[in-house]
Amino acid sequence: MKVNRIRKIEELLHDMHSLSIDYLCEYFNVSKNTIRRDIAEMDKSGYIKKVYGGIVLNEDEPAQPEAEPEHNWVMNTTNLEEKKKIAQLAADLVEDEDVIYIDIGTTTALLLPYIENKKNVTVVTANIHAINAGVEGEKFNIIATGGTIYPPSKAFVGPSVTRSLNMYNISKFFMSTIGVSIENGATSASPLDCEIQYLIATKPGKHYLMMDDSKLDAPSLVSYNALKNFDSVIMNKKPALKYIEHFKDNNVELIYSKD
Repeated sequence: MKVNRIRKIEELLHDMHSLSIDYLCEYFNVSKNTIRRDIAEMDKSGYIKKVYGGIVLNEDEPAQPEAEPEHNWVMNTTNLEEKKKIAQLAADLVEDEDVIYIDIGTTTALLLPYIENKKNVTVVTANIHAINAGVEGEKFNIIATGGTIYPPSKAFVGPSVTRSLNMYNISKFFMSTIGVSIENGATSASPLDCEIQYLIATKPGKHYLMMDDSKLDAPSLVSYNALKNFDSVIMNKKPALKYIEHFKDNNVELIYSKD
């Protein structure tokens, strides 16, 4: 969508300071006319300067405030910036043609905007936030599991979900948790959600746990998987030494933001 594309152009420009029209056309797989319309829209804000064949960051202008998130759930998400860091790191694990599962929660749903440049990615999910974000972005093949909506987690639960998940061959699972500990592993506050997460933990494929540091040493009601069973744990910051050693001893890759 236009708004998402402009936002991504701003992010690229902030990192690279100059962008050619040809590069943007290839990056977004759109025509030059489409990119020129985006540039004309951005030019109104004073954020950019148009140059021959492209755009540069307008260093003379103060940075523009970040656009308001489009969804209420994003605006109301706790630890939003930390979760965005996690989503950006997780995005590097997604490849063209992947079939991925997006678990319940906001951290996992935030992954979708960062993989819009991947080609032909299929997203299987029971997460209503992820379904809405994925459909709006129009960049993915979205398979919703169906089932009964469980309001506390904003996700589908029940036998329909498990039947759906057993139908598909999924290569990568991006999982969430309410809280973890070394003794209890990844946990959920709801037996209904946990039943699905437990099933996912047994399916073949790569299993990635996405969590911010507030989840450490805060296990909840029901455990669904031991930490040692994940292929990777993705975090916003380096965890305590006991977790680093636990992951190392069990060949779990630890990925965290260096910012």
